[in-house]
Amino acid sequence: MLKTSVVVMAQPLARLANCCRCISISLYKLGHVILLLKKPGMSKQDPASYRPITNLSTFSKIPEKLALASLRPYVLASGNLSSLQSAYRPGYSTETALLKVVGDIETAAGNGMCTVLLALDISAMLLTQLVNSHSILCIHIESDFGVKGVALYWVKSFVSDRSQYVAVESEKSETLRLSSGVPQGSVLGLLLFAMYV
Repeated sequence: MLKTSVVVMAQPLARLANCCRCISISLYKLGHVILLLKKPGMSKQDPASYRPITNLSTFSKIPEKLALASLRPYVLASGNLSSLQSAYRPGYSTETALLKVVGDIETAAGNGMCTVLLALDISAMLLTQLVNSHSILCIHIESDFGVKGVALYWVKSFVSDRSQYVAVESEKSETLRLSSGVPQGSVLGLLLFAMYV
C-alpha cells in the first residue's frame, strides 16, 4: 500500500524519519504477538507446538532502516564484530558458517589431527533473556563499538519502554512492558543482538 501511494506518503514519511533522527526517539513500540504452529501436524493443544511471532508497525521500520544504514557500516568498520559471526551480517549465512567448519575439519584431517565439534543452536536466544538488560546492551555498544552521543541515545530509546500483548483469535492478553531483549521482528534488532553476542 505504501509503495502504490508513494506520491502522497513520501513527504509525511520523510518528516517522520527525520523527526525520529533529530529527537533521538523511536516511535511505535507496541508489539502484537501471535502464535503460529511450528510445523504442520503438531498438536494444537500443546503450547510447545507454537512459535510466537511479533508484528510491529510498518511505519516504525522506516526510521529503523535509516538507523541500520548508518550504524551497520560503522559497526563493521570498528573491527569489533567477530570475524566468525555469520548470522545477521550481509554476505554471510549458515552456508558460510558451514563452509568454515567443513574447511577446518578437512584441514585438521589432512594434518592427521582429531576434530571435536560442539554445536549450539542460539536461534531462540532472540526470544529469551540473553540481552538481559537494556543498560548492559547499551554499555556493550558504547564500549565495544564506540557508539556515542545522539546515536547511542537513539538506540537506548529504541530498546527501552517497549510493550507487547499476545492475541489469540479475538482475545488479547494484558499489555506488558518489556525490560529485556531486542525487539523481535524489528529491522535493527538482529544487528543489536549480533553486537551483544
